Amino acid sequence: MFPKARKKNYPMITSKDNETVKHAAKLVKSASYRRECGQFAAEGVRICRDGVRSGFSPELFLYTSAALEKYPEDYAEIADSSRKVCEVSREVFSKICDTKSPQGFFCVYNMLDKQKFPYRINKRGNYLALERIQDPSNLGTILRTAEALGIEGAVLSEDCCDFYSPKVVRGSMGAVFRMPLLVTDSFVGYISGLTESGVDTYASVPVMAEDITKISFNGGVMLIGNEGNGLSDAAVSACSKKITIPMRGRAESLNAAAAAAVLMWEMLRENGSM
Repeated sequence: MFPKARKKNYPMITSKDNETVKHAAKLVKSASYRRECGQFAAEGVRICRDGVRSGFSPELFLYTSAALEKYPEDYAEIADSSRKVCEVSREVFSKICDTKSPQGFFCVYNMLDKQKFPYRINKRGNYLALERIQDPSNLGTILRTAEALGIEGAVLSEDCCDFYSPKVVRGSMGAVFRMPLLVTDSFVGYISGLTESGVDTYASVPVMAEDITKISFNGGVMLIGNEGNGLSDAAVSACSKKITIPMRGRAESLNAAAAAAVLMWEMLRENGSM
């Protein structure tokens, strides 16, 4: 027996030129359109469900009949929480999906309120600050790891890739919904302000810095920079300490997401948060 939500008479969309479909497709492709509309897209059973379970109601839920048959309980949970629900044909779903093996669930959410985070910095809390991270896969993985380890929030420079992009949302495994995030147009100024207020700020750099395994952490903000160039000189100068990950191999540096995982683990383990 299908869940109760199956019995509702939701409209069927079969045209790729439908305005709802075009809106959904544009949210996937365009960061500027997402900002203009104040909305973002989430694709996949788990991500759509995580949004609902995190307390957010989709403005739009699109699904295929095959997805309904395969995930009836998830369908019911998401559909019952959504403001607008439409079934779409497989051909229409192929226009909006951003994955190689689509599961047939697609939600549109209003952008989340991320404005209160800057007032909640706790000097003994554990935070992340990301400067110019460009790869959506890296950003999604970093946020997923940060939430899993217990990081309390992240500050992003405005020239990081859009954390509302489908790849970030999917890669974060729902962390985008739950984790406090702040995008600042004055990254260096923000970090300088934290340092001046007594918050420990740590610049992760490849050389000429303290070994992270020998640092006594008691909360603070860990800074991680661009995949190719690392942190800017200005960001490094704004921090109270410079730290590095000791490496014995011949590689010059770690991938940004891998480095972030090591840095966060050490910070949290050292201050007893793990």
